[in-house]
Amino acid sequence: MVNISSSSVLRDARRVVVKVGSSLVTNDGRGLDEVAIGEWCRQMAHLIRDGREVIMVSSGAIAEGMKRLGWTVRPKAIQELQAAAAVGQMGLAQMYETKLKLNGLGSAQVLLTHADLADRERYLNARSTLLTLLKLGVVPVINENDTVVNDEIKFGDNDTLGALVANLVEADALIILTDQKGLFTADPRKDPDAEFVHEARAGDVALEAMAGGAGSSLGRGGMITKILAAKRAAGSGASTVIAWGREPDVLIRLSQGESIGTLLVAQTQKNQARKQWMADHLQLRGSVVVDLGAVVKVRDEGKSLLPIGMVQVEGDFSRGDVIAVRDGAGIEIARGLANYSSSEARLLCRKPSADIEKLLGYAAEPEMLHRDNLVLAR
Repeated sequence: MVNISSSSVLRDARRVVVKVGSSLVTNDGRGLDEVAIGEWCRQMAHLIRDGREVIMVSSGAIAEGMKRLGWTVRPKAIQELQAAAAVGQMGLAQMYETKLKLNGLGSAQVLLTHADLADRERYLNARSTLLTLLKLGVVPVINENDTVVNDEIKFGDNDTLGALVANLVEADALIILTDQKGLFTADPRKDPDAEFVHEARAGDVALEAMAGGAGSSLGRGGMITKILAAKRAAGSGASTVIAWGREPDVLIRLSQGESIGTLLVAQTQKNQARKQWMADHLQLRGSVVVDLGAVVKVRDEGKSLLPIGMVQVEGDFSRGDVIAVRDGAGIEIARGLANYSSSEARLLCRKPSADIEKLLGYAAEPEMLHRDNLVLAR
């Protein structure tokens, strides 16, 4: 594998998503592991005191529900899996709340489905909620909303969910804690010549060939889901670490730059992929025409676009669509993600942000387009 000089990747990470697998959270299915969860919460509190933002993506609801229901074999019927998830989610949320509170932190349960992240408006709503929780110093504890999904529930899917959350909040790093030390070139249980992979490039096709299948009786995931999750997270610039969850002080040591587990380094810089995606939009749903003052603020000073600077709205677009920002001559100066629909934007033209709630009945954001979701015209 290619040796990558990346000792500062996690040391410099300010926003981190931590994903913990079922076998760790439930001590191989024997109910929630109170000691282990307490340790991760203590370490997350250390990171937050160090000025970082942390989101937890935790598996374990179905396994905990099975234990509470007295089931020893994972059911196959979708309604039974959903029932187990509903029962287990109660204990999982309670455990995190208790342990985080002992470390002086508030917690919030957030249940998501892939549909929430596929729909642009729901995507933005989820993003706004998570960023607000982080700003408030609350640790979001996220799980897939297994009680309402209508397809087969797959163990390991929370690896993908962890990557999607990393993309959602533009995290600097994704840490996947598992019951394995990391990635090997082959299955070390079968191949004595298997070598440990310390570092590699996320998305390297050779990694997928190395990854094996499911390694736990609790579910159907495996190293391949983690490799693919790292590839997905790299799309928004987040590097990924796959490490043994019971390594002492694993989160703290990783944040200090220590090499633990397998580090899969993102080659795309944070924000670059998203802004490139916006810049490459060939068809825009609409645009807003702004006054000279707004042109200066957006183009020259790198500020957000506020409603008061808008003079006209063109086209028909929804919240989350990519729209253009044009000057009085019709020249595009920037483009970005709209925080309000075209019909709402028309009501907001020339109005101060303080009037948004009065005009619309709610206020999603004070800006029409936030500077983090803007890219200047080429």
